Amino acid sequence: MKYRVAIVGATGAVGQELLQVLAQRKFPIRSLRLLASERSAGKTLAFEGEQVSVETLRPDSFEGIDIAFFSAGGARSQQYAPLAVQAGAVVIDNSSAFRMHPDVPLVIPEINPDAVRGHRGVIANPNCSTIIMLMALEPLRRLARIRRIVVSTYQAASGAGAQAMQELLDATRAYLQGEPFEPRVLPHPYAFNLFSHNSAIGEDGYNEEERKMILETRKIWDDSAIAVSPTCVRVPVLRAHTESIVAELETRPPLATIVDAYRRFPGVALVDDVARNHFPMPLEATGRDEVLVGRIRYDAGTPNGVALLACGDQLRKGAALNAVQIAELL
Repeated sequence: MKYRVAIVGATGAVGQELLQVLAQRKFPIRSLRLLASERSAGKTLAFEGEQVSVETLRPDSFEGIDIAFFSAGGARSQQYAPLAVQAGAVVIDNSSAFRMHPDVPLVIPEINPDAVRGHRGVIANPNCSTIIMLMALEPLRRLARIRRIVVSTYQAASGAGAQAMQELLDATRAYLQGEPFEPRVLPHPYAFNLFSHNSAIGEDGYNEEERKMILETRKIWDDSAIAVSPTCVRVPVLRAHTESIVAELETRPPLATIVDAYRRFPGVALVDDVARNHFPMPLEATGRDEVLVGRIRYDAGTPNGVALLACGDQLRKGAALNAVQIAELL
């Protein structure tokens, strides 16, 4: 069976990555409709050797569509996803609009694939930082319950979109040439700098990105008691997030058992060469489907703690690949 597919936000960084992933995984597509704002209408994007025209997103854009990938921000998802469902499409949404809705499955296919069975037309793609963290911890969780997670993220420009990626390139070029540069997309100078994640901070002291990691982890793992302590930081890397993670377990298995669990888990690649001091790096994670995991060790400061380093391509497993894998489950 082949499917009639639409991509909302086709000209954005995730939308273009979706096109690549669909082609690479040979997703069975009968027809493809690319949707974006009026300013992008008329552009063409390459797909499997052909040029496909971008259409303006409208309320009637989903007639005859089977699967609609949304990656154009929460506001457009809230406005247009219900219309797509009414037209008969299943929506796979990459925004935060529906993630915490009790009737919307929040799915990482390697972790909770059965959750898709309960969908009512919308399936949510988790936040990129959450996906990378939970992929890096799922092999451990299958050995023993995780009580608490302390995580620091080193997040790439791609998480803020194509314009942020371009700003990093432009700012770096200006810095190296000794020229002034005024940030336009992000709130602080980006070249050779890092800063707390550029999302709003709430009364509890956590920003939106950190709050997503807390709440989404509890939902995906169906564990309301798990404690998650994140600190999210934006770093001058183009498109792969890195995360330093400490997990406190109820019981701590032998280290050899833990390492073997990572070798066996689909979607994770073990990069843990102590002799060469070679561990997960953004450059090596870029373009890869797997989440790279290494620096696995017993944590010296946490009872039953295990520490590790994870790195994943934010545009692929953190967004487009996970969405296509959800479609494959359907």
